[in-house]
Amino acid sequence: MVINDSSPAGDEVLAVRPELTDAELNELFGASWPEHRATSFAPVLARSLTWIAARRGDRLVGFVNVVGDGGAHAFVLDTTVHPDERRRGLGVRLVQAAADEARARGAEWLHVDYEPHLESFYGRCGFRPTAAGLRRL
Repeated sequence: MVINDSSPAGDEVLAVRPELTDAELNELFGASWPEHRATSFAPVLARSLTWIAARRGDRLVGFVNVVGDGGAHAFVLDTTVHPDERRRGLGVRLVQAAADEARARGAEWLHVDYEPHLESFYGRCGFRPTAAGLRRL
C-alpha cells in the first residue's frame, strides 16, 4: 500500500509492507551502517508488525521496521536512511508513517531505543525521553 504519492521534493514514495529483497536491504544497510554484514531479512520481516520503505525511482532509500508484543506495545527498529538522502526529512516521514501504521494495527504505545546523538531526531518524530533499562545478552 502506498502511503503518499511523493515527498515534498516530488520523487520519493513511501509504502507499507512492500516486497523487499535481501539484496536491496543489504545494499541500503551496507551504505548506512559500516559494520553491517549481509544477512537474510526474511526471518526479521516475518516477525514484524509492519515496515515502511521509501523508494526514489527503483532504488530503496529508506526503511523502518516495527515489531509488536501482540498487544498495546510496538517498537521501532532499524530506522535507516541512505546517506545520500539524509537531512531532508525522510527519516521523520518514515517514523511517522510507522507510528500511524502501528496505531492502525492496534498499538497504543510506540517505543524506540536510540543513542544520545539521535535524541533530537526522535524528538522531531514525536518521542519523549523516558527512563528505561537495557541488558545486553
